[in-house]
Amino acid sequence: MDLSQYLDIFIDESNEHIQSLSDNIMILEKEPENKDVINEIFRAAHSLKGMAGTMGFKKMQHLTHDMENVFSEIRNDTIKVNSTLIDILFDCLDAIEAYVDTIKQTSNEGDEDNAALIKRLNDYLAGANGDKPADAAPAADASAAASAPADQANGDKDAYKQIRLEENDIEKLQKAADSGLNLYGFTIHVQKECLLKAARVFLVYKAVEDFGEILIYSPSSQDVEDEKFEYSVSFIMGAAGDLDPIKQAAAAVSEIESVDADKVTPDMFKIEAAPAQAAAPAKAAAAPAAPAAPAKSAAKAPAKSGGNGGGKKKTINKPVTARTIRVDIEKLDALMNQVSELIIAKNSLVSLSAQANENAAKYSESGGNRQTFQEQIEYLERITTTLHESVMKVRMVPIENTVNKFPRMIRDLSRRLKKPMELVMTGEDTELDRTVVDQIGDPLQHLLRNSADHGIEDPETRKAAGKPETGSIFLNAYQEGNNVIIQVGDDGAGIDTEAVKQKAIERGLVSEEDAENLTKKEIIDFLFLPSFSMSKKVTDISGRGVGLDVVKNNIEALGGDVEVKSELGQGSTFTIRLPLTLAIIQALMVEVSGEKYAIALASIMNIENIPVSEIKYVQAKEVIYLRGLVIPLIHLDELLDCPPKEEKPDNIIVVIVKKGDNYAGLVVDSLIGQQEIVIKSMGKVMDTDKMISGATILGDGEVALILDSNAMF
Repeated sequence: MDLSQYLDIFIDESNEHIQSLSDNIMILEKEPENKDVINEIFRAAHSLKGMAGTMGFKKMQHLTHDMENVFSEIRNDTIKVNSTLIDILFDCLDAIEAYVDTIKQTSNEGDEDNAALIKRLNDYLAGANGDKPADAAPAADASAAASAPADQANGDKDAYKQIRLEENDIEKLQKAADSGLNLYGFTIHVQKECLLKAARVFLVYKAVEDFGEILIYSPSSQDVEDEKFEYSVSFIMGAAGDLDPIKQAAAAVSEIESVDADKVTPDMFKIEAAPAQAAAPAKAAAAPAAPAAPAKSAAKAPAKSGGNGGGKKKTINKPVTARTIRVDIEKLDALMNQVSELIIAKNSLVSLSAQANENAAKYSESGGNRQTFQEQIEYLERITTTLHESVMKVRMVPIENTVNKFPRMIRDLSRRLKKPMELVMTGEDTELDRTVVDQIGDPLQHLLRNSADHGIEDPETRKAAGKPETGSIFLNAYQEGNNVIIQVGDDGAGIDTEAVKQKAIERGLVSEEDAENLTKKEIIDFLFLPSFSMSKKVTDISGRGVGLDVVKNNIEALGGDVEVKSELGQGSTFTIRLPLTLAIIQALMVEVSGEKYAIALASIMNIENIPVSEIKYVQAKEVIYLRGLVIPLIHLDELLDCPPKEEKPDNIIVVIVKKGDNYAGLVVDSLIGQQEIVIKSMGKVMDTDKMISGATILGDGEVALILDSNAMF
C-alpha cells in the first residue's frame, strides 16, 4: 500500500495541528481551567496521533499518544497545569516538529525515539497520579486491545464465520489449503471514536499481508474505502506461519478495539445463492486501495437497514469547514507567468494602436477600423486588469502563517532571559503576496529577538523607572495603499544614540568632528551596518552583529524599506514597509539619455517641472525647496554613468520619491507615462547594482530597466 501520495497532505495538516497545539497550550498556561481550550488541544493531539499511525510513523505516534494521555488527564481534572508541564509539552511539540521536518526531507521519521522526553512526560503523569506506571509499552496496549471482548466494539463477534461465499470463492480457499497454506479468519473491530476508520482497516490489511495473502474481503475493499461499513470488517487469508504473530500485528494498529481470529476450513462457509452478494474477488483483482487522506476529518455515517424500526431518522450535523483550498505555489507561479505574458501582449497592442493612429491620419478611410481596434484594446485592458486582480487575490495569504510562531518564541526568551515580557499582535489577517510572506519571517524574528534581548530591561530596572515589571513587545500589521506596514517595537530602554555614536567613532566609521553633526537618524543607521553590535557579550540570542544588517538587506531585497524611531527610556519601533506584490506593478516610464527606465508608482509622491535657477546648494549638494521641504536632487544620468549632455536645459523634470520620512528628487530627461509592467528578474547579471531591481519588456519589445528608488537614498 503506497502512502507517499498523502505525504504532502500529512505534512501540511501536521503543521496546522502543531501550530494549533502551540497556540492553545500558550492560552492554557494563562487559563488552566478553560475547558474549550483543553478540548481543542485534546482533539489536535488525537488527530496528530491518528495521522501518524495512518502513515506508519510509529515513533511520532508513540510520542503523540503519550501527550494525548496527559491531555486526557487534564481534561478529566486528574492533574493540574503548571509551568513545568507546559515546558515539557512545548519540548514534545518541538520533537514532533522535528519529526515532521525529517519526514518532509526524507519521507521517513528518522531514528530518534525521544525516549528521554517520553520518560519525562510519563514521570510527570505518574507523579501527578501517585502510583500510576510511568510508561506503558505500546505492545502491552496492543495486547490488551487484542484480548478485549469483541462485543465492546459492536457485538459482532467472530463475524468471519458468517461470510457467505460463491462457489468460486470456496474453490479459491480450497486451492490455497491444498498448496499447504493455513487458512485464518479475522474480524477486526475499530474503536467507535476513530475518525479515519477506513484508513485503520487498510493499515491492518497492510500489517497482515506481511505474513500471507488476503483471499476474501467482507465487505469489499471498495466498500471499505467508501466507509460503507459499521465498525468491524472481516477477511480470510492464507499464510504459511502461525496465527498468533499475525493477530498481534493486526492488534498493534492504532485505534483497533479488538481482533477475533481463528483457523478456518473451506467447508465452514455457505454458498451464497445471490451472485450480487458475493464477496470481493482475490487480492490480485481487488487490492486494497490507499487509505483515506488524512485531511478527512469525519467518517461517513452508514445507513442501517431497519435499524430505526421506521422511526425518526437521526440528524447528522456536518462540520463547518472553511471555504479554502490548498494550491501548489508552482501552479500559481505558472498562472502568474501567463498573466504576465498577457499584459505584455496588451502592451504590444497599445504600441500597434499608436502606429495605427499615425497611419490613420494619412488614410481617413481606415477610421472605422481604428475605432474597432481601439475598442478591442480597451476590452483587453479590462480583462487583463480583472485577471491580474483575481490572480493576486489567490496569491495573497495572511501574515498569520508567519507570525503565529512568535508568541511561543517570546515566552521561551522570557524564561531564558529571566525577564517577564509579553507579545501583543494585531493585524495578523493582513494579507501579502505569498512570495513576500515566505521571506519576511526571518527579519521579523531578528527584530523581536532584539526587542527581547536589548529592548526590554530587567524587572528591577523597569520598576525603578516606574514601568510595569512585565515588558511589552508589539507586532502590528496593516495595509496602507499598495504597501503593507509591519511595526515591531517595545516599551523598553530605547536606543542610546550617544553610545551608538561612540561605538561608531571607536570603529573608525566616523570622526569625532563629523560625529557632532550627525542627526539622530544617521546615528541609528550605524546599527544596520554589517558586524555592528552594541551587545557587550556574545550569546546564542544576539551579540554577533548579524542581526539588523540582515534585516535591512532582506527587506530591501523584497522592494521594501525599514526605518527606526526610538526614545531613550521609552522604547523603539521598527517600521517595515513592503509592497503587496512583487510580480506586476504600476510604474512611471521615464527617459534618461535616450534610454527608458521604470520607477514604481507606489514610491512616487509627485512630479515637478523646476527652473534651473531655483536649484540651491546645501553642503555643496544640489537641493530644491518645495512646499516647506528641502529635497536633495539626484541626477539619474550621472548616477547611471551616462554621457554628459551638451546643452543644459532651462528647466528640469524632477520625480519626487519618498522612503519613510525622507524625500529625494530624481532628475530625468522626459516622461513617457504610466504603465502596468511585469517585473522580470535579472538573476546574477545585475546582482552587484542595487539600483536596478529588475527589468520589464515594453510593448515594442524593448527592454527597460526598473530603478529601485530605495537604493538611491
